[in-house]
Amino acid sequence: MKQYPHLYIDGQWVDPIEPREVELIDPTREEPFARVTLGSAVDVDRAVDAARKAFEGFSTTPVAERIALIDRVIDVYESYADEFAELIAREVGIPVSNRAQVAGPAEHMRVARDILREYPFESRIGNAIVRREPIGVCALISPWNWPIQTGVIKLIYGLAAGCTMVVKPSLNSAASGTLMARVLHEAGVPAGVFNLVNGRGREVGDALSSHPGVDMISFTGSTAAGKQVGAAAAGTVKKVCLELGGKSANIVLPDANLEEAARWNIQRAFFNAGQSCHAPSRMLVHESQIDQVIPFLVDEAQRFRLGDPLQGSTTMGPVVSAAQYKSIRDLIQSGLDEGARLVTGGLERPEGLDRGYFIEPTVFTGVTPDMTIAREEIFGPVLAVLPYRDEDDALRIANDSPYGLGGYVFGGQRTNPHRVVNRLRAGRISYNGAPTDSYTPMGGYKQSGIGRSMGRFGLEEYLEVKSVYGFEDEAQALPELFGSAEHIHSAAGAISE
Repeated sequence: MKQYPHLYIDGQWVDPIEPREVELIDPTREEPFARVTLGSAVDVDRAVDAARKAFEGFSTTPVAERIALIDRVIDVYESYADEFAELIAREVGIPVSNRAQVAGPAEHMRVARDILREYPFESRIGNAIVRREPIGVCALISPWNWPIQTGVIKLIYGLAAGCTMVVKPSLNSAASGTLMARVLHEAGVPAGVFNLVNGRGREVGDALSSHPGVDMISFTGSTAAGKQVGAAAAGTVKKVCLELGGKSANIVLPDANLEEAARWNIQRAFFNAGQSCHAPSRMLVHESQIDQVIPFLVDEAQRFRLGDPLQGSTTMGPVVSAAQYKSIRDLIQSGLDEGARLVTGGLERPEGLDRGYFIEPTVFTGVTPDMTIAREEIFGPVLAVLPYRDEDDALRIANDSPYGLGGYVFGGQRTNPHRVVNRLRAGRISYNGAPTDSYTPMGGYKQSGIGRSMGRFGLEEYLEVKSVYGFEDEAQALPELFGSAEHIHSAAGAISE
């Protein structure tokens, strides 16, 4: 059995103060495949101390040095690509055929590096200098569903900004988190800049959230857990960046290509076995067209090849854990109990798979907005299809949710869907399946989160803003923050608190 016996603190692999272990369960075989050593609050203290000591030096490193560091991280990371792919197949059931899980992190690193090359850390408004400075020590807590990419997006923008950090991966993906620590070590990240403490959320996560030595916490996970993080962080008034749950709607307008919309919705919703916060898990179809889309939905759902994620032919692996498996099945049962119509999938095991946490790709029609499967984030391969009467009805249903992470619209004439897109209350909207862009911000409205990650907005999450007065000559040599400021800056000056 593979062993991950150490934490990574102050540039060294160290034993925790009070060693404890947890077994990682292979969700395909339902048996342990690795052991990970857990840290505790006292290890968090050690890691935060190391990060605070390293911050003074790292925060002042020239941009060129940080760019060179990111380039080294990219090179080392790509040398481990195959090992990462195999590891996440074992720990969370992601098929090795899903190359986006491994290739995506390197792409995000390149984007962060390229933004860093051009980013103006100093600009001006009138005669004042506006500086962007690294915020300090950051606690980064990442989830298991994108076990490498989510953590990489957090840490790479932290490094780009000049911050130091303490990282806690999900326990379900602690092995790949430890491998990422090895990548950073081999790339020559200075001691104390990056620290890894594996542990439970209620212990290590709580300690990081409330720690007075942490200046910012970035958390990705469930809305319930995000509320706990925010409450714990409030005691020390630290900056909080949260990416939380979603129940994204795909509004299919009557003039859309129904087959294209249906097939895309299935592929996007069931990618990663439905374990994605942005999954379009609600598909809204005009009431007169429901029967037309069902054959396309069923056909596309049945095209997934379920099986061992280590096999290249597998396109859907198991869900991550026994707890997740039970939760999804309970929600499928609620759909049946509340009167939704099951058109494919359901509670039966996939044919030929007598063990493993496998869920058949499942589609319900006849879903009403008050049903549990229309309101709760299922986080599995389950789609709820809801009818709507007209455009206003569709928008009412789509926006009637505590979440607002993603939204999707399919249509024919661009003027109509553009109006619909503008009325959706969510942080990212895609029209006719348009791909997202790693340079653009990602984040949610309402209970889907606070703040933004990725691109320039993601970098700025890790930066404080400072206004400096009295250096008029130096200010004039800098670019204006908002272009020409003459129309907003009076000759008499401004009054501030």
